[in-house]
Amino acid sequence: MQIFYNAVILILAYLIGSIPTSVWIGKKFFDIDIRDHGSKNAGSTNAIRYLGWKAGLVVLSFDVFKGWLAVNLIHLTNFYIPETGNFIEFQLLLGIAAILGHIFPIYVGFRGGKGVATLFGLMLAINPEPTLICTGIFIITLILTKYVSLSSMIAGFSFPVMVIFVFQTTTTSLVIFSLIIAVLLLFTHQKNIERLLRKEEKKALFLMSRKRREIERIKQSA
Repeated sequence: MQIFYNAVILILAYLIGSIPTSVWIGKKFFDIDIRDHGSKNAGSTNAIRYLGWKAGLVVLSFDVFKGWLAVNLIHLTNFYIPETGNFIEFQLLLGIAAILGHIFPIYVGFRGGKGVATLFGLMLAINPEPTLICTGIFIITLILTKYVSLSSMIAGFSFPVMVIFVFQTTTTSLVIFSLIIAVLLLFTHQKNIERLLRKEEKKALFLMSRKRREIERIKQSA
């Protein structure tokens, strides 16, 4: 019976993660498929760039919420004691199911985003302290470089450092997962890494002055 309930909850977590917020908002309110524009990615960064701040923030907030909600589906079962190793391991499985849903959403042909926002929601629910510190690292890197992809990767690489060396987490599953995060971000950002190396990656124009934005737009359209 426990296996059956676990399978049902995992499927539910995947279906929640599969909700393609940016795709549905883009088609409903802007008559576009966000995956046909910019980075062709269904994530919040591309949504902010092509749907605007308001829609982009809705996408970002809901994508984070998907990860948080998926993790908390564990409370639908009584099979696990909170804060134990088994409890955390099943939380991680639920979060992973949601991330896979976000990257490969069943509702729109399995073409989704990179899963960074949903991953953030997962870790915020399970391990908030190092997650918030890495958020600070992301913001600082973004302000300095203007590259969302680079900021995401640096914050992701910082996470296992925080978990293992700063907070000295003893839960083996959390340590392993923190390392997996760094590898996962490399995998999902392959095209961004290639563009960064070619100096073709688009910068976050909303962080620039109006004059600088115009200069960058000219460069990006050249």
